Amino acid sequence: MHEKSIELLNRSVAEELTAVHQYMYFHFHCDDQGLDLLAGLFKRTAIEEMLHIEKLADRILFLKGDVFMEAKEKVVAIQDVTQMLEWADTSERSAIQMYNQFAIECAANADSATKKLFEDLVLDEERHFSQFDDENENVKRFGASYLAQQAMERSKASAGTTVSSQ
Repeated sequence: MHEKSIELLNRSVAEELTAVHQYMYFHFHCDDQGLDLLAGLFKRTAIEEMLHIEKLADRILFLKGDVFMEAKEKVVAIQDVTQMLEWADTSERSAIQMYNQFAIECAANADSATKKLFEDLVLDEERHFSQFDDENENVKRFGASYLAQQAMERSKASAGTTVSSQ
């Protein structure tokens, strides 16, 4: 009865898994570069995408479907912060368009609960897009000094915690 909704939900799971894997990869590399602000943003977004997968899976199971846990794409090896943020912008923009389209398709198939789920996901993806877009603009505007400031903040923080009082 809800085959089309289950198909769209599983396509969404695949897209979200791709985002989770890619964002965690970005998190690891930003953390390694001392870019705590960006590392944290990528990690928080990956966790939110995992929560999306959980909601999508719950809906699939409610509709008596099976959840397919395969990412749509493999992780892309990107270590450059500007390219990371561009990937994130593109991914979030694509997710917004996809979820809007999926909501329309669910409405046409009289599945208002799945339609609402997709509409709710649009709001989250718009927020993610805004966050990544803001960071992308900061990097473009301030360049290496913006990134250096993040790394220096980490150095200051760790210097303060490693000094022992004697």
